[in-house]
Amino acid sequence: MTIPSDSFAATRERSDELAAEVAAHPNRFRVLTGERPTGRLHLGHYFGTIRERVRLQGLGVDLWVILADYQVITDRDTLGQVRENVVNAVLDYAAAGIDTSRATVFTHSAVPALNQLMLPFLSLVTEAELHRNPTVKAELAASERALSGLMLTYPVHQAADILFCKGNLVPVGKDQLPHLEVTRVIARRFNERFGRVFPKPQALLTATPEIPGLDGRKMSKSYANAISLSMTADETAALIRRTPTDGDRRITFDPDARPGVSALLTTAALCLGSDEATLADKLGDGGGAALKKLATDAVNDFFADHRARRAELAADPDFAIGLVREGNRRANEIAERTLDQVRSAMGTVY
Repeated sequence: MTIPSDSFAATRERSDELAAEVAAHPNRFRVLTGERPTGRLHLGHYFGTIRERVRLQGLGVDLWVILADYQVITDRDTLGQVRENVVNAVLDYAAAGIDTSRATVFTHSAVPALNQLMLPFLSLVTEAELHRNPTVKAELAASERALSGLMLTYPVHQAADILFCKGNLVPVGKDQLPHLEVTRVIARRFNERFGRVFPKPQALLTATPEIPGLDGRKMSKSYANAISLSMTADETAALIRRTPTDGDRRITFDPDARPGVSALLTTAALCLGSDEATLADKLGDGGGAALKKLATDAVNDFFADHRARRAELAADPDFAIGLVREGNRRANEIAERTLDQVRSAMGTVY
């Protein structure tokens, strides 16, 4: 399921209108967003999604954040240190400014009624539609193993995540639109077949910046090229110091020819609210050492308050798990209510 260019233009126009509606009437919207807890959150998460969540909640939108632990195994064999990753994510959310007393932060595996929605939802999509999803196609092309049923149905899992709480606003980048379109199709088909239960969630397109890892590749824990939000100032400095640059003392922004130099410029620019070309001109012939100092100072200054708040929250060993348990309680209440409505609509109440 792909998004034609003319459809994307219409989605962009609708998203702009939606942004104005959200600002004017935030109480009408419930956002469902989140991530898979596969490792520690890093700069890509902060500038790509977390900052937008804080902004939307500040407007008054009802914020729901899922830590999709079941979905960790869509493309890997084990859950790894999933509990530790959940705890660290919660600490970063709170430190970044998400009001955890109002937001509902919960884990996928702890909400059985949410996952039970998968059964009726799977009846509403065809195998061909699932195979056409870009994420599924990319995973099949990149993987050296058979496509699992969990990966094939990944978009349907996401539909259940969004619809169980009647989420009607989903911040997404262009690449995630096909997933949201599956959710919209499932909501529409369920309502047409069984009776209106679900809203059709709308896409709030976000201008997510391209944030490479420090070596210019995709930011990833497995590449050891990501600055985690939980790193100390010294750990950040050490990681940046090890970043490969090149022998040209003239600093220029050229992601293809100079990936390491360019990634450091992007990192610094995001934290300084500047742009890469301006910083490159400022550094001139300063060389890699000056660039690394600029990037280190920019990151450490920008995240100093975040790290201080995080350390304070982490001093309470019950904070993160207590918050998740409360979020799970709220999520289960809503999920059971929604599942009751689904059963009633389908005529399976006994």
